[in-house]
Amino acid sequence: MGLSWDPTTMSADSVYSYVRERESGARTYADNVDRVIERGSLARLWDTEGREYLDCLSVAGTLALGHNHPAVTQAVLSFIGSGHVQQALDLTTPAKYRFLRQLFDVLPADFAASAKVQFCGPSGADATEAAVKLFKTATGRRTVLAFHGAYHGMTAGSLSLTGNLSAKQSVASLMPDTHFLPYPYDYRCPFGIGGEAGVQANLHYLERVLTDPESGITTPAAVFVEAVQGEGGVIPAPVSWLRGLRELTSRLDIPLVIDEIQTGFGRTGSMFAFEEAGVRPDAVLMSKALGGGYPIALVAYDSRYDAWGPGAHAGTFRGNQIAMVAGTTTMSVIKDEGLVEAAATKGKLLAAGLAELAERHPEIGDVRGRGLMWGMEVVDAGLPADALGAHPADGARAALIKRRCLELGLIVERGGRHGAVLRLLPPLVITEDEIQEVLEKLGEAFETTGERT
Repeated sequence: MGLSWDPTTMSADSVYSYVRERESGARTYADNVDRVIERGSLARLWDTEGREYLDCLSVAGTLALGHNHPAVTQAVLSFIGSGHVQQALDLTTPAKYRFLRQLFDVLPADFAASAKVQFCGPSGADATEAAVKLFKTATGRRTVLAFHGAYHGMTAGSLSLTGNLSAKQSVASLMPDTHFLPYPYDYRCPFGIGGEAGVQANLHYLERVLTDPESGITTPAAVFVEAVQGEGGVIPAPVSWLRGLRELTSRLDIPLVIDEIQTGFGRTGSMFAFEEAGVRPDAVLMSKALGGGYPIALVAYDSRYDAWGPGAHAGTFRGNQIAMVAGTTTMSVIKDEGLVEAAATKGKLLAAGLAELAERHPEIGDVRGRGLMWGMEVVDAGLPADALGAHPADGARAALIKRRCLELGLIVERGGRHGAVLRLLPPLVITEDEIQEVLEKLGEAFETTGERT
């Protein structure tokens, strides 16, 4: 029996309300973007009522080439009509071969030379889960370390490595032997120092924790880190800190796992965010842009840690052939069209505009980011600043500005402590004219929200 009603003839409010009533209370983005999104083209979206938006969310950074990029669309349509299998567990297929060849071509050569990959379930969280299991198996150790502000996923193990407390508060019995270390968050330096002195204090503390026989923390199976924290508030790790962390973990024979799920494939102005520091991790977590908009995830790791046996980590949909085809095309377009270098160039334009905006609006306490991944920390400039000059975070004001952006046709996201960081993740194909449009809409949003009462 067919539907007795046609969603295309219903009002947007009716469609939105029906879906909202039947989805769980865990939904997030849809409650903030209370529109029925219908069409997309590169950096733009349209809802069912014809309103147009510049998309600076890009499905949390997934759509490196934006919505319906013609090369990806054509590749997927051709593949679907080819008769090739679309799901294949971990069987070998032509699509898988081409995908791996393309992936190993864009990975840093020194890492790729000895790397193996494990295809995971289709979310980045499962790549985290796989890496935890791999390094516990390979090292025989049980402790895992992560950092304050980290986001590594929402499944039980990955949630254990995530800093945000809200999703953990009601979940008992998360993964044991997980410990958190301070991340180099310069604007709110955990050591109250800031600058390079704060970085060195941080590294000194990490070394003490990892070498002190009374620290209470056994030698870890792995350290998980984001080279740029995304959900944690767009916080780039200083190059000197990331190099120091790599030197320390190498010296102590502790595997270093870098989470590139949001930052990978050109997002930060380099193919992978860790490349800016010139370090070589033991494993890299990948998802989001990896599949060109279709779900896929994997962990790439140094083959010397390949200690697990058949079936040690499995998943029905790890053989998503459509994602492999879309991902192969996406990686090829990023490389052939110089989109990594373009992201760095466009990022400078965006950074300059955001800095100018911050000069006019004292409620912007900090602007930070790399490439096409930027955050503005919204503060209450009327309240006293701390010793380093940082005013208290103002998540309520950030929410008002985000809402005003939506009304003006700009989709942004919030993150960071207290939800006070406005985050920009436009597709790599955004044009310079569109960046100027983003800056104009942001400026109008800040100017028209008024003082919070």
